[in-house]
Amino acid sequence: MPRSSEIRVQPVKSKATSRSRRTIIKAGGTLLLSVFASLPARAAQILAVRVWPADDYTRVTLENDSNLKATHFIVKDPERLVVDIEGLELSTTLKQLVAKIQSNDPYIRQVRVGQNRPNVVRLVFDLKEEINPQVFTLPPVGEYRHRLIFDLYPVAPPDPIAALIEKGEWSRERAPDAAADNEREPKQAAGPAAETPSAKTEPPEEKAQSLTRMVTIALDPGHGGEDPGAVGRGGSREKDVVLAIAKRLKNRIEQLPNMRVMLTRDGDYFVPLHVRVQKARKVQADLFVSIHADAWIEPTARGSSVFVLSEKGASSTAARWLANKENAADLIGGVNIKSHDRQLASVLLDLSTTAQINDSLKVGKAVLAEISGINRLHKQAVEQAGFAVLKAPDIPSILIETAFISNPEEEAKLTDDAYQDRMADAVLKGIRKYFAKNPPLAKNRMT
Repeated sequence: MPRSSEIRVQPVKSKATSRSRRTIIKAGGTLLLSVFASLPARAAQILAVRVWPADDYTRVTLENDSNLKATHFIVKDPERLVVDIEGLELSTTLKQLVAKIQSNDPYIRQVRVGQNRPNVVRLVFDLKEEINPQVFTLPPVGEYRHRLIFDLYPVAPPDPIAALIEKGEWSRERAPDAAADNEREPKQAAGPAAETPSAKTEPPEEKAQSLTRMVTIALDPGHGGEDPGAVGRGGSREKDVVLAIAKRLKNRIEQLPNMRVMLTRDGDYFVPLHVRVQKARKVQADLFVSIHADAWIEPTARGSSVFVLSEKGASSTAARWLANKENAADLIGGVNIKSHDRQLASVLLDLSTTAQINDSLKVGKAVLAEISGINRLHKQAVEQAGFAVLKAPDIPSILIETAFISNPEEEAKLTDDAYQDRMADAVLKGIRKYFAKNPPLAKNRMT
Protein backbone atom coordinates (compact mmCIF):
# COMPACT_ATOMS: atom_id res chain seq x y z
CA MET A 1 0.00 0.00 0.00
CA PRO A 2 1.54 3.24 -1.08
CA ARG A 3 2.50 5.73 1.58
CA SER A 4 0.25 8.82 1.69
CA SER A 5 1.83 11.86 0.05
CA GLU A 6 3.36 14.52 2.31
CA ILE A 7 3.17 18.05 0.96
CA ARG A 8 5.35 20.78 2.43
CA VAL A 9 5.66 24.28 0.97
CA GLN A 10 8.99 26.03 1.54
CA PRO A 11 9.65 29.56 0.18
CA VAL A 12 13.12 30.23 -1.17
CA LYS A 13 14.64 33.72 -1.24
CA SER A 14 15.37 35.07 -4.68
CA LYS A 15 18.61 36.85 -5.53
CA ALA A 16 16.96 38.80 -8.30
CA THR A 17 16.49 42.53 -8.02
CA SER A 18 12.75 42.25 -8.49
CA ARG A 19 11.05 40.10 -5.93
CA SER A 20 10.11 36.66 -7.29
CA ARG A 21 8.77 33.70 -5.36
CA ARG A 22 10.06 30.13 -5.88
CA THR A 23 8.36 27.31 -4.07
CA ILE A 24 9.65 23.77 -3.60
CA ILE A 25 6.87 21.23 -3.22
CA LYS A 26 7.76 17.80 -1.87
CA ALA A 27 5.12 15.27 -2.74
CA GLY A 28 5.74 11.54 -2.27
CA GLY A 29 9.48 12.02 -2.47
CA THR A 30 9.26 14.03 -5.71
CA LEU A 31 10.58 17.61 -5.77
CA LEU A 32 8.61 20.05 -7.84
CA LEU A 33 9.86 23.58 -8.51
CA SER A 34 7.22 26.15 -9.16
CA VAL A 35 8.23 29.65 -10.15
CA PHE A 36 5.52 32.23 -9.77
CA ALA A 37 5.42 35.38 -11.78
CA SER A 38 7.85 38.00 -10.56
CA LEU A 39 6.25 40.53 -8.24
CA PRO A 40 7.65 44.07 -8.00
CA ALA A 41 8.89 45.16 -4.58
CA ARG A 42 6.37 47.36 -2.80
CA ALA A 43 7.50 50.97 -2.81
CA ALA A 44 7.48 52.99 0.38
CA GLN A 45 4.42 55.15 0.88
CA ILE A 46 4.75 58.88 1.55
CA LEU A 47 2.16 59.75 4.19
CA ALA A 48 2.69 63.52 4.44
CA VAL A 49 5.00 66.32 3.31
CA ARG A 50 5.68 69.42 5.43
CA VAL A 51 7.79 72.55 5.00
CA TRP A 52 8.90 74.81 7.89
CA PRO A 53 10.58 78.02 6.61
CA ALA A 54 12.41 80.29 9.07
CA ASP A 55 15.26 82.79 9.15
CA ASP A 56 17.38 80.24 11.02
CA TYR A 57 16.86 77.45 8.49
CA THR A 58 14.21 75.75 6.37
CA ARG A 59 13.13 72.21 7.20
CA VAL A 60 11.44 69.85 4.74
CA THR A 61 9.89 66.66 6.15
CA LEU A 62 8.75 63.56 4.31
CA GLU A 63 6.76 61.26 6.60
CA ASN A 64 6.58 57.69 5.34
CA ASP A 65 5.70 54.16 6.36
CA SER A 66 9.27 52.79 6.28
CA ASN A 67 12.85 53.93 6.62
CA LEU A 68 14.10 55.60 3.44
CA LYS A 69 17.64 55.83 2.12
CA ALA A 70 18.65 59.11 0.51
CA THR A 71 21.79 60.55 -1.05
CA HIS A 72 22.35 64.21 -1.83
CA PHE A 73 24.80 66.59 -3.48
CA ILE A 74 25.13 70.31 -4.24
CA VAL A 75 25.21 71.75 -7.76
CA LYS A 76 26.66 75.23 -8.36
CA ASP A 77 25.79 78.09 -10.72
CA PRO A 78 22.95 78.33 -9.87
CA GLU A 79 22.83 76.86 -6.38
CA ARG A 80 20.84 73.61 -6.20
CA LEU A 81 20.42 70.74 -3.76
CA VAL A 82 19.78 67.38 -5.42
CA VAL A 83 18.35 64.50 -3.36
CA ASP A 84 17.82 60.94 -4.62
CA ILE A 85 15.49 58.77 -2.54
CA GLU A 86 15.61 55.01 -3.04
CA GLY A 87 12.70 52.61 -2.74
CA LEU A 88 10.18 55.22 -3.78
CA GLU A 89 7.78 55.81 -6.64
CA LEU A 90 6.41 59.23 -7.54
CA SER A 91 3.06 59.76 -5.84
CA THR A 92 0.37 62.42 -5.59
CA THR A 93 1.34 63.12 -1.97
CA LEU A 94 4.97 63.68 -2.89
CA LYS A 95 3.99 66.00 -5.74
CA GLN A 96 2.26 68.23 -3.16
CA LEU A 97 5.71 69.31 -1.99
CA VAL A 98 5.96 71.65 -4.99
CA ALA A 99 2.97 73.73 -3.85
CA LYS A 100 4.20 73.89 -0.26
CA ILE A 101 7.24 76.03 -1.06
CA GLN A 102 6.30 79.63 -0.23
CA SER A 103 7.56 82.62 -2.18
CA ASN A 104 8.95 84.16 1.02
CA ASP A 105 10.97 81.08 1.96
CA PRO A 106 14.43 82.46 2.84
CA TYR A 107 16.37 79.62 1.22
CA ILE A 108 14.26 77.65 -1.29
CA ARG A 109 13.17 79.25 -4.56
CA GLN A 110 11.30 76.20 -5.81
CA VAL A 111 11.46 72.41 -5.81
CA ARG A 112 11.17 69.96 -8.69
CA VAL A 113 10.06 66.36 -8.15
CA GLY A 114 10.45 63.52 -10.64
CA GLN A 115 11.04 59.81 -11.16
CA ASN A 116 14.79 59.75 -11.83
CA ARG A 117 14.89 56.02 -12.56
CA PRO A 118 12.87 52.97 -11.51
CA ASN A 119 12.46 52.92 -7.73
CA VAL A 120 14.33 56.23 -7.27
CA VAL A 121 12.70 59.65 -6.90
CA ARG A 122 14.78 62.80 -7.34
CA LEU A 123 14.11 66.13 -5.62
CA VAL A 124 15.86 69.24 -6.92
CA PHE A 125 15.75 72.28 -4.65
CA ASP A 126 16.50 75.53 -6.48
CA LEU A 127 18.10 77.72 -3.82
CA LYS A 128 18.18 81.44 -3.11
CA GLU A 129 21.64 81.32 -1.53
CA GLU A 130 24.44 78.94 -0.58
CA ILE A 131 23.43 76.47 2.12
CA ASN A 132 24.81 73.72 4.35
CA PRO A 133 22.32 70.85 4.04
CA GLN A 134 21.67 68.19 6.66
CA VAL A 135 19.78 65.12 5.45
CA PHE A 136 18.85 62.52 8.06
CA THR A 137 16.13 60.11 9.16
CA LEU A 138 14.10 59.92 12.36
CA PRO A 139 12.51 56.76 13.80
CA PRO A 140 8.82 56.68 14.72
CA VAL A 141 7.96 58.69 17.83
CA GLY A 142 4.70 60.01 19.25
CA GLU A 143 2.16 60.47 16.47
CA TYR A 144 4.81 60.32 13.75
CA ARG A 145 5.92 57.41 11.59
CA HIS A 146 9.34 57.34 9.91
CA ARG A 147 10.58 60.76 8.81
CA LEU A 148 13.16 61.82 6.23
CA ILE A 149 14.39 65.31 7.10
CA PHE A 150 16.13 67.97 4.97
CA ASP A 151 17.45 70.89 7.02
CA LEU A 152 18.78 73.74 4.87
CA TYR A 153 21.05 75.99 6.93
CA PRO A 154 22.61 79.16 5.50
CA VAL A 155 26.39 79.18 5.12
CA ALA A 156 26.38 82.52 6.95
CA PRO A 157 23.85 82.06 9.80
CA PRO A 158 21.96 85.11 11.08
CA ASP A 159 23.55 86.87 14.05
CA PRO A 160 21.03 87.70 16.82
CA ILE A 161 23.14 90.63 18.06
CA ALA A 162 23.33 92.03 14.52
CA ALA A 163 19.54 91.83 14.36
CA LEU A 164 19.24 93.87 17.57
CA ILE A 165 21.78 96.39 16.28
CA GLU A 166 19.84 96.74 13.05
CA LYS A 167 16.73 97.53 15.09
CA GLY A 168 18.71 100.09 17.09
CA GLU A 169 18.24 98.13 20.30
CA TRP A 170 21.77 97.03 21.14
CA SER A 171 23.41 100.33 22.14
CA ARG A 172 21.14 103.08 23.40
CA GLU A 173 22.05 106.34 25.02
CA ARG A 174 19.51 108.38 26.92
CA ALA A 175 20.03 112.09 27.54
CA PRO A 176 19.27 113.45 31.02
CA ASP A 177 15.64 114.31 31.55
CA ALA A 178 15.28 118.00 30.57
CA ALA A 179 12.31 118.65 32.82
CA ALA A 180 14.10 117.23 35.83
CA ASP A 181 17.17 119.39 35.09
CA ASN A 182 15.00 122.52 34.94
CA GLU A 183 13.57 121.73 38.34
CA ARG A 184 17.01 121.22 39.87
CA GLU A 185 18.53 124.48 38.47
CA PRO A 186 17.46 127.92 39.79
CA LYS A 187 15.32 129.78 37.34
CA GLN A 188 16.61 133.10 36.02
CA ALA A 189 14.47 136.10 36.88
CA ALA A 190 12.48 137.52 34.02
CA GLY A 191 12.32 141.21 33.13
CA PRO A 192 14.74 144.01 32.23
CA ALA A 193 17.33 142.99 34.83
CA ALA A 194 17.81 139.76 33.03
CA GLU A 195 18.63 141.67 29.85
CA THR A 196 21.21 144.12 31.29
CA PRO A 197 24.62 143.74 29.68
CA SER A 198 26.30 143.93 33.08
CA ALA A 199 24.67 140.73 34.20
CA LYS A 200 27.27 137.99 34.07
CA THR A 201 26.13 134.88 32.36
CA GLU A 202 28.21 131.77 32.82
CA PRO A 203 28.25 129.40 29.87
CA PRO A 204 26.14 126.38 30.71
CA GLU A 205 28.12 123.32 31.61
CA GLU A 206 27.98 120.61 29.00
CA LYS A 207 26.18 117.71 30.60
CA ALA A 208 27.53 114.26 29.96
CA GLN A 209 25.21 111.85 28.23
CA SER A 210 24.14 109.11 30.60
CA LEU A 211 24.43 105.59 29.26
CA THR A 212 21.44 103.43 30.04
CA ARG A 213 22.26 99.88 31.08
CA MET A 214 19.99 97.93 28.80
CA VAL A 215 18.34 94.82 30.19
CA THR A 216 18.17 92.00 27.65
CA ILE A 217 15.31 89.50 27.91
CA ALA A 218 15.28 86.22 25.97
CA LEU A 219 11.72 84.94 25.44
CA ASP A 220 11.41 81.28 24.53
CA PRO A 221 8.04 80.13 23.12
CA GLY A 222 8.11 76.37 23.65
CA HIS A 223 7.85 73.69 20.95
CA GLY A 224 7.24 74.65 17.29
CA GLY A 225 7.43 73.12 13.83
CA GLU A 226 7.33 69.34 13.94
CA ASP A 227 6.68 69.52 17.69
CA PRO A 228 3.16 70.86 18.39
CA GLY A 229 3.48 70.48 22.16
CA ALA A 230 0.31 69.65 24.06
CA VAL A 231 -2.98 69.70 22.15
CA GLY A 232 -6.25 70.68 23.79
CA ARG A 233 -9.59 68.95 23.31
CA GLY A 234 -10.68 71.80 21.10
CA GLY A 235 -7.65 71.32 18.85
CA SER A 236 -5.60 74.24 20.19
CA ARG A 237 -1.87 73.59 19.94
CA GLU A 238 0.55 74.63 22.64
CA LYS A 239 3.12 75.88 20.11
CA ASP A 240 0.62 78.41 18.68
CA VAL A 241 -0.72 79.66 22.01
CA VAL A 242 2.69 80.27 23.61
CA LEU A 243 4.04 82.01 20.50
CA ALA A 244 1.08 84.40 20.58
CA ILE A 245 1.65 85.18 24.28
CA ALA A 246 5.41 85.62 23.73
CA LYS A 247 4.80 88.08 20.89
CA ARG A 248 2.43 90.12 23.06
CA LEU A 249 5.02 90.17 25.83
CA LYS A 250 7.74 91.14 23.35
CA ASN A 251 5.69 94.10 22.12
CA ARG A 252 5.30 95.35 25.69
CA ILE A 253 8.98 94.99 26.51
CA GLU A 254 9.92 96.93 23.38
CA GLN A 255 7.93 99.92 24.64
CA LEU A 256 10.21 100.27 27.66
CA PRO A 257 13.26 102.54 27.34
CA ASN A 258 15.68 100.32 29.23
CA MET A 259 14.80 96.84 27.92
CA ARG A 260 15.31 94.93 24.73
CA VAL A 261 14.05 91.49 23.79
CA MET A 262 14.92 88.49 21.64
CA LEU A 263 12.66 85.58 20.69
CA THR A 264 14.25 82.15 20.37
CA ARG A 265 11.68 81.52 17.64
CA ASP A 266 9.39 84.05 16.01
CA GLY A 267 7.48 81.62 13.80
CA ASP A 268 6.28 78.05 13.53
CA TYR A 269 9.53 76.10 13.33
CA PHE A 270 11.48 73.74 15.56
CA VAL A 271 14.42 74.92 17.69
CA PRO A 272 16.43 72.29 19.65
CA LEU A 273 16.58 72.83 23.39
CA HIS A 274 20.31 73.53 23.56
CA VAL A 275 20.05 75.99 20.65
CA ARG A 276 17.45 77.98 22.59
CA VAL A 277 19.95 78.32 25.42
CA GLN A 278 22.77 79.20 23.00
CA LYS A 279 20.67 81.96 21.45
CA ALA A 280 20.10 83.54 24.84
CA ARG A 281 23.82 83.41 25.64
CA LYS A 282 24.77 84.92 22.26
CA VAL A 283 22.84 88.09 23.07
CA GLN A 284 24.16 87.98 26.65
CA ALA A 285 20.64 87.88 28.06
CA ASP A 286 19.97 89.00 31.63
CA LEU A 287 16.91 86.76 31.88
CA PHE A 288 15.56 83.70 30.04
CA VAL A 289 11.79 83.13 30.09
CA SER A 290 10.41 79.93 28.55
CA ILE A 291 6.65 80.02 27.93
CA HIS A 292 4.49 76.88 27.84
CA ALA A 293 0.91 75.66 28.28
CA ASP A 294 0.67 72.64 30.54
CA ALA A 295 -1.13 69.34 29.93
CA TRP A 296 -2.09 66.49 32.21
CA ILE A 297 -3.72 63.09 31.84
CA GLU A 298 -6.81 64.34 33.69
CA PRO A 299 -8.77 67.24 32.11
CA THR A 300 -9.64 68.60 35.57
CA ALA A 301 -6.05 69.72 36.25
CA ARG A 302 -5.83 73.50 36.14
CA GLY A 303 -3.83 76.53 37.18
CA SER A 304 -0.63 78.37 36.29
CA SER A 305 2.87 77.45 37.47
CA VAL A 306 6.43 78.76 37.43
CA PHE A 307 9.44 76.43 37.40
CA VAL A 308 13.17 76.90 37.82
CA LEU A 309 16.07 74.49 37.54
CA SER A 310 16.87 71.92 40.21
CA GLU A 311 20.21 70.20 40.64
CA LYS A 312 18.99 67.90 43.39
CA GLY A 313 15.84 66.45 41.86
CA ALA A 314 12.31 67.63 41.19
CA SER A 315 10.25 69.32 43.89
CA SER A 316 7.28 67.04 43.10
CA THR A 317 6.36 64.00 41.04
CA ALA A 318 4.34 66.19 38.70
CA ALA A 319 7.31 68.54 38.22
CA ARG A 320 9.55 65.59 37.34
CA TRP A 321 6.96 64.24 34.88
CA LEU A 322 6.60 67.64 33.25
CA ALA A 323 10.37 68.14 32.93
CA ASN A 324 10.75 64.71 31.32
CA LYS A 325 7.97 65.55 28.88
CA GLU A 326 9.44 68.93 27.96
CA ASN A 327 12.95 67.47 27.64
CA ALA A 328 11.59 64.98 25.11
CA ALA A 329 10.79 67.86 22.74
CA ASP A 330 14.00 67.19 20.81
CA LEU A 331 12.85 63.65 20.01
CA ILE A 332 9.52 64.84 18.63
CA GLY A 333 10.83 67.99 16.98
CA GLY A 334 13.66 66.04 15.41
CA VAL A 335 17.33 66.63 16.23
CA ASN A 336 20.02 65.41 13.85
CA ILE A 337 21.97 63.28 16.30
CA LYS A 338 24.90 62.80 13.90
CA SER A 339 25.64 66.52 13.68
CA HIS A 340 24.68 67.31 17.27
CA ASP A 341 27.70 68.53 19.22
CA ARG A 342 27.15 66.37 22.27
CA GLN A 343 30.22 67.64 24.06
CA LEU A 344 29.17 71.25 23.65
CA ALA A 345 25.62 70.48 24.74
CA SER A 346 26.87 68.57 27.75
CA VAL A 347 29.09 71.42 28.87
CA LEU A 348 26.36 73.96 28.24
CA LEU A 349 23.67 72.05 30.08
CA ASP A 350 25.67 70.85 33.07
CA LEU A 351 27.31 74.03 34.30
CA SER A 352 24.34 75.42 36.20
CA THR A 353 25.33 77.15 39.38
CA THR A 354 23.73 77.75 42.73
CA ALA A 355 23.80 81.50 42.07
CA GLN A 356 21.84 81.06 38.85
CA ILE A 357 19.20 78.99 40.61
CA ASN A 358 18.92 81.48 43.48
CA ASP A 359 18.37 84.36 41.06
CA SER A 360 15.90 82.26 39.09
CA LEU A 361 13.90 81.61 42.28
CA LYS A 362 13.71 85.35 42.95
CA VAL A 363 12.36 86.24 39.52
CA GLY A 364 10.12 83.16 39.57
CA LYS A 365 8.49 84.28 42.83
CA ALA A 366 7.94 87.79 41.46
CA VAL A 367 6.29 86.48 38.29
CA LEU A 368 4.21 83.88 40.12
CA ALA A 369 2.83 86.55 42.45
CA GLU A 370 1.63 88.62 39.48
CA ILE A 371 0.17 85.62 37.60
CA SER A 372 -1.90 84.75 40.68
CA GLY A 373 -3.92 87.88 40.01
CA ILE A 374 -5.25 86.63 36.67
CA ASN A 375 -5.48 82.84 37.15
CA ARG A 376 -5.52 80.39 40.00
CA LEU A 377 -2.17 78.80 40.75
CA HIS A 378 -1.56 75.08 40.36
CA LYS A 379 1.08 75.33 43.09
CA GLN A 380 1.47 78.25 45.49
CA ALA A 381 5.27 78.19 45.31
CA VAL A 382 7.85 78.11 42.54
CA GLU A 383 8.64 74.50 41.64
CA GLN A 384 11.95 72.98 40.58
CA ALA A 385 12.94 70.22 38.16
CA GLY A 386 15.67 69.34 35.68
CA PHE A 387 14.44 71.24 32.63
CA ALA A 388 17.15 71.17 29.96
CA VAL A 389 16.10 74.55 28.59
CA LEU A 390 16.76 76.24 31.96
CA LYS A 391 20.39 75.17 32.22
CA ALA A 392 22.23 78.27 31.00
CA PRO A 393 24.97 78.57 33.63
CA ASP A 394 25.02 82.37 33.74
CA ILE A 395 21.43 83.47 33.04
CA PRO A 396 18.54 83.44 35.54
CA SER A 397 15.95 81.23 33.85
CA ILE A 398 12.29 80.44 34.49
CA LEU A 399 9.68 78.31 32.76
CA ILE A 400 6.08 79.52 32.92
CA GLU A 401 3.16 77.14 32.46
CA THR A 402 0.50 79.71 31.58
CA ALA A 403 -2.43 77.30 32.11
CA PHE A 404 -3.52 73.72 31.39
CA ILE A 405 -4.39 73.45 27.72
CA SER A 406 -5.75 69.97 28.50
CA ASN A 407 -8.47 71.60 30.64
CA PRO A 408 -11.33 72.76 28.33
CA GLU A 409 -12.02 75.90 30.40
CA GLU A 410 -8.37 76.91 30.49
CA GLU A 411 -7.94 76.05 26.82
CA ALA A 412 -10.63 78.64 26.10
CA LYS A 413 -8.69 81.16 28.19
CA LEU A 414 -5.41 80.46 26.45
CA THR A 415 -6.94 81.17 23.05
CA ASP A 416 -8.64 84.37 24.24
CA ASP A 417 -6.94 87.64 23.25
CA ALA A 418 -7.83 89.35 26.51
CA TYR A 419 -6.37 86.55 28.62
CA GLN A 420 -3.19 86.51 26.54
CA ASP A 421 -2.87 90.26 27.11
CA ARG A 422 -3.37 89.92 30.85
CA MET A 423 -0.84 87.09 31.02
CA ALA A 424 1.74 89.17 29.14
CA ASP A 425 1.08 92.15 31.44
CA ALA A 426 1.45 90.01 34.57
CA VAL A 427 4.73 88.43 33.43
CA LEU A 428 6.21 91.80 32.52
CA LYS A 429 5.16 93.30 35.85
CA GLY A 430 6.88 90.46 37.68
CA ILE A 431 10.04 90.87 35.60
CA ARG A 432 10.18 94.61 36.29
CA LYS A 433 9.71 94.07 40.02
CA TYR A 434 12.56 91.58 40.03
CA PHE A 435 14.97 93.91 38.24
CA ALA A 436 13.94 96.84 40.44
CA LYS A 437 15.29 94.91 43.43
CA ASN A 438 18.04 93.07 41.57
CA PRO A 439 19.53 95.40 38.95
CA PRO A 440 21.82 93.55 36.54
CA LEU A 441 25.52 94.19 36.87
CA ALA A 442 27.40 95.89 34.07
CA LYS A 443 28.55 93.44 31.45
CA ASN A 444 31.24 93.61 28.84
CA ARG A 445 28.96 93.19 25.87
CA MET A 446 31.07 92.15 22.95
CA THR A 447 29.56 91.98 19.51
